Amino acid sequence: MKNFSIEFKWAMVFTVFSLIWMYVERSLGWHSNSIFNHQIFTNLLIIPLLFIFTITFGLREKKRMYYDGIISWEQALVSGGIISVIICVFTPALQYIFSEVISPEYFEKAAIQLSERGGTSIEKAKDVYNLKASIIDAVVFNLAMGIVTSAIVGAFIKNSAKKN
Repeated sequence: MKNFSIEFKWAMVFTVFSLIWMYVERSLGWHSNSIFNHQIFTNLLIIPLLFIFTITFGLREKKRMYYDGIISWEQALVSGGIISVIICVFTPALQYIFSEVISPEYFEKAAIQLSERGGTSIEKAKDVYNLKASIIDAVVFNLAMGIVTSAIVGAFIKNSAKKN
């Protein structure tokens, strides 16, 4: 387990920043009046930036502390993938805290707004906006985003053994 302490640390950093961001969203009104701002800014801007930050700093620390300054693309990809999997393990708890503590009314309000804007029934809108769907979407998205980010960041931080 000690081999994965760096990955665990950065997955926790991601989780804590995600919780903080959820409170910021709520304070901006993105969980009530401006729900569609939440989808645009969080999904298209904040979450990708948070992954880039987490994976970049996590892989740089792994390179420095575990691999003595030399890391291959494959090692970076695996390490970033492990960070992503750990994030996915925490995701259901994160989504539960969001829906029960931070914004218990979010799914109901989002379903109503989708129904009013999209011309869909409230029942179909509730199939889209609920805790189970949110957990599944977040886990799949986090895993995919983490692996893609790891592959890209790994290409930039990789290096080969230094020649004497």
